[in-house]
Amino acid sequence: MTRRIAFVTGGAGFIGSNIVARLAEDRSLDVVVCDRLHEAELGKWRNIAKHPIGDFVAPEAMFEWLEKRWRDVEVVIHMAAISSTTEPDADKIVHSNFTLSRDLFRWCADHQRRLIYASSAATYGAGEGGFSDDNDFEALAALRPLNTYGWSKALFDLFAVRQALRDYAPPQWVGLKFFNVYGPNEEHKHSMKSVASQIWPKVREGHAVQLFKSYRPDVPDGAQKRDFIYVRDVADVVEWLVQNPQVNGIYNLGSGQARTFEDMARAVFAAAGKNAQIEYTPMPPAIRDKYQYFTEARMDRLREAGYAAPFTPLEEGIGDYVETFLSQPDPHR
Repeated sequence: MTRRIAFVTGGAGFIGSNIVARLAEDRSLDVVVCDRLHEAELGKWRNIAKHPIGDFVAPEAMFEWLEKRWRDVEVVIHMAAISSTTEPDADKIVHSNFTLSRDLFRWCADHQRRLIYASSAATYGAGEGGFSDDNDFEALAALRPLNTYGWSKALFDLFAVRQALRDYAPPQWVGLKFFNVYGPNEEHKHSMKSVASQIWPKVREGHAVQLFKSYRPDVPDGAQKRDFIYVRDVADVVEWLVQNPQVNGIYNLGSGQARTFEDMARAVFAAAGKNAQIEYTPMPPAIRDKYQYFTEARMDRLREAGYAAPFTPLEEGIGDYVETFLSQPDPHR
């Protein structure tokens, strides 16, 4: 009997583990996780503890494992990355976010296996040119990310498009430009957690929370805007892509509606049944000049590709996150 395998890199991480949870609901599919768990006390293993996975592979053994099992692999879902925008080691970022991704893309092309990978809204930089997921090579080359993380993701997007233009690509290849994802299984991310997760302990105790001050005269404190998307919606889109192998290219993945950080904070207070208490704190000097004040995904291309499901409104997503996960003794999905 032929086995069907979905191989998920970064599968114990935040977004990856939510994708694993969704795909593992299909008992005909073996979901294989490739990741590092690090210290047990960090609890990253808890992100996948509730789901039946087919195997667990260390990153350094990834290509050896894939070579042995490639005939059974239906799709590679590449979520592994260094996602910290403040990581100081540029070589480490490029190796993880570009070199490894490049090699995996080539492996999928050589073996004609499908690839879905994580890009990022950070590729858009300050967003002066808008947030249109134009797949034209020149349009992608014109983007100016603000940090090494965003540049590494943009570099791989360019590589993927160039390879596709040369007819050297997997039978399905899709890059997803994630906007601001929030939801369960981000406990291990520390300072890179969503605002909702970071402020939850203070909200729960009824204390004031801190948001960054604005350093632009046209933007009030707390009115910096992001396109927040619930991780459940991300898993929905990936599952849809797995079911629709004809879809190819790079797509935005956000809600399509920018909301303020103050909106996010107030939604968390409301979900906890508390009165909002918000204070504003100085932004670290290291990120002031590289800070995005507005992001909003244009979702036309994904809709035109056939994805029709609605995206979860911010208040509804935060309500579910708080009630189902953050307020529970075990907040993991």
